[in-house]
Amino acid sequence: MSKLSSEEIEQRMLHFPDWDYFEDAIHAEFEFENFKDCFSAMSRIAFECEALNHHPNWSNVYNVLTISLSTHSANGVTEKDFKLAEAIEAIVEVEE
Repeated sequence: MSKLSSEEIEQRMLHFPDWDYFEDAIHAEFEFENFKDCFSAMSRIAFECEALNHHPNWSNVYNVLTISLSTHSANGVTEKDFKLAEAIEAIVEVEE
């Protein structure tokens, strides 16, 4: 999968208002009601990651989930990252 240009990324970012693009990755932070809800979302996201064979850099502190997506083999953002971001958005929207 090839790396997207900055223009392509910026265009796709219009559909992801909760995400930011910097340092060759797209980033988001989600806050949940409590740790259990956050961890539940992470578990659901993990299944999508496996299905797409694409895994995020992420961290969790209590009820906050921080996610960074980039395709390491392409050294930047690819279509794969936006597919996973879309799946994450669908999961987080359901959880909220």
